[in-house]
Amino acid sequence: MSGSIQDTFFEECEELLEATDEGLTAIEGGDHNPEVVNAIFRAVHSIKGGAGAFGLDDLVAFAHRFETVFDEVRSNRLDLDEKLIQLLLRSSDHLSALVEVARDGGQVDEAHHDTLLAALDEYIPEEEEDLSFEPMGLGGPTPVGDLGGFAAAPVVPQEETYRIRFHPLKEMYGTGNEPFFLFQALRDMGELTVTLDENELPGFDAMDVNDSYLAWDLVLVTKEPRSVVEAVFEFVEGLCELSIVGDHDAEAEANALAALDAMFSAPPADGAALPDPSPEVDSGTAAAPFEPPVPAPEPEATPASAVEKASAPKAESGKQEQRGGPKPTLRVELERVDRLINAVGELIINHSMLAQQIANLNVADLRDVETELEGFKNLARDIQEGVMAIRAQPVKPLFQRMARIVREASAATGKTCKLVNEGENTEVDKTVIERLSDPLTHILRNAVDHGIEKPEDREAAGKPATGEIRLSASHRSGSVCIEIKDDGAGVNRPRVKQIAIEKGLIPENAELTDSEIDNLLFMPGFSTAKEISNLSGRGVGMDVVKNAVTGLGGRINISSAPGKGSTFTIILPLTLAVMDGMVVSVADQTMVVPITSIVETMRGSDDMINNLGADGTLLSIRGNFVPICDVAGALGLYRESEQQAGVYLLVETETGQRCALAVDDIHDQRQVVIKSLDGVCGEIPGVAAATILGDGKIAMILDPESIIAASPTAAAFDTERRLSNAS
Repeated sequence: MSGSIQDTFFEECEELLEATDEGLTAIEGGDHNPEVVNAIFRAVHSIKGGAGAFGLDDLVAFAHRFETVFDEVRSNRLDLDEKLIQLLLRSSDHLSALVEVARDGGQVDEAHHDTLLAALDEYIPEEEEDLSFEPMGLGGPTPVGDLGGFAAAPVVPQEETYRIRFHPLKEMYGTGNEPFFLFQALRDMGELTVTLDENELPGFDAMDVNDSYLAWDLVLVTKEPRSVVEAVFEFVEGLCELSIVGDHDAEAEANALAALDAMFSAPPADGAALPDPSPEVDSGTAAAPFEPPVPAPEPEATPASAVEKASAPKAESGKQEQRGGPKPTLRVELERVDRLINAVGELIINHSMLAQQIANLNVADLRDVETELEGFKNLARDIQEGVMAIRAQPVKPLFQRMARIVREASAATGKTCKLVNEGENTEVDKTVIERLSDPLTHILRNAVDHGIEKPEDREAAGKPATGEIRLSASHRSGSVCIEIKDDGAGVNRPRVKQIAIEKGLIPENAELTDSEIDNLLFMPGFSTAKEISNLSGRGVGMDVVKNAVTGLGGRINISSAPGKGSTFTIILPLTLAVMDGMVVSVADQTMVVPITSIVETMRGSDDMINNLGADGTLLSIRGNFVPICDVAGALGLYRESEQQAGVYLLVETETGQRCALAVDDIHDQRQVVIKSLDGVCGEIPGVAAATILGDGKIAMILDPESIIAASPTAAAFDTERRLSNAS
């Protein structure tokens, strides 16, 4: 049970850290809205409270300093200048690292840890370190400014006795929380006495195993402030009936009543008659003791919005108010979603088979059956889209983690860089997001290390001293497009080519285009770093990026302009399960071409065909020429019949290159289920995956990009065009 609670804590830590990063990014951009500051404070405070329940002392100590600085900011005692903002960003990164160490194990960088603590301490007043806020009057903190001319002596925390009434609701047990661990966290704070209250426990016959009957009365003697005690119960707020009363609370209430009594009993200064209080007020004040619905939280640990939430009645079975708050969510194991996705895929295949069987029937009138079958198809598509939407998640958390990578790489290289995120709400399959982390990390580190120049070099080139890296995501023609663009020096092509020759990656007399030179960066073992560092120089990096992207069924391209920067473009399938495709025939084989890559289809005639060199052919389309690539020849297939390819699919690559894929015929356009070939027959050039058709046969799903890249006609046409442009 302890492990499951810890897992829940770390999952919530991820959400809280995302909220912290989002708020700090907004502050860095100039948004100093108090609500943004309060949101960060609440997130850090929640992490501290949960960490305290599990005895994560390093995390608690650092989070406490972090939130104390934010308390100074939200109290308008500190100004958010550039130096403080950068410190808070580094502190947020370190807080994430501490959470990772607590979750996965490992060692904390002690030197960095101590440096950040010392830097945070510079912004914390000395009295904040030892001051224990005592309730006074109506619950405000004790003023420490004017002490009648005497020097303010350090206030030593005093022991306080808290009497806690804790009654879990049945909803609490459904979340995996266990009272024992809460009591254990309280025991670590001081002397704890626990008394079980079983008065509500019914007889065995009347007992409901799903209900909660037990309650506990606890007495805690500790020097910790109320905020730390309350933080233990933060993760069960609204899931229990809770009352925390300190011994000093009664004294504070007495002081408050005495102050009110003095207000009404003292004669007015102008001799006017005292107001005659109504009988209801008199009787209420005399008969009922002052009893707040919940203890007043300390101002230093609870923002105004939290006070409003705490002061609301909690008698409605612990249900939390949902209006204006986060939408309710349900955590589901990814394996269960995968099983559901596979079932939907089989449903689509069964629909195709059913449609094929009906089409083979020799029945005169099938209109009613076809209508119902079309409804079945639409329903299956709706279910498929709904199931895929469950796995779809915004790339925002991933992009926020990348800001930390850029800051760390900038500090390691002595450069000044900023990351600008765009399209953070673009939704991508969860599997894609998880497997994109490493490729993006490699690209961003390379952009900082090799792309962005030193501040003095940038200023000499007329650029701002701070380099900019733009990370964006968008949906494009059924695919996900992720771009990483920097404003650095760009690819040094002569140097890249020379290194490739020295490493034996290309012949010395090789004639390469600019694009081909740029793509040398993705070759295994290639590195332009002169020295081995923490970021680069070991010959491992960009080839890993390409393999990772290819493993996701995607592709990566690079474009660069000397002195202006480089752009890496990653194209990934929007879904890893289902796609729309065009069913075609190639050398008596049935294949599928992704519909997203097709611009148009046409039947060619002899007057549209033009020769290029000895073997190449071009297709004339409205006055323009595009190279023809025979799919059968590219895949090593031979036609047994005399029928020649007469149908052309005009496709366009991500680099803008167009090509006409020659096929024998087009049969249909339909939704197909993607079946990976990994582990079955390995990588097949020109083939991306496979699918099962309605007749039960297996059809290959083609990869037009790789077919065009391997086409000698397309390469010859590209060379001819470049020579023509140069002349």
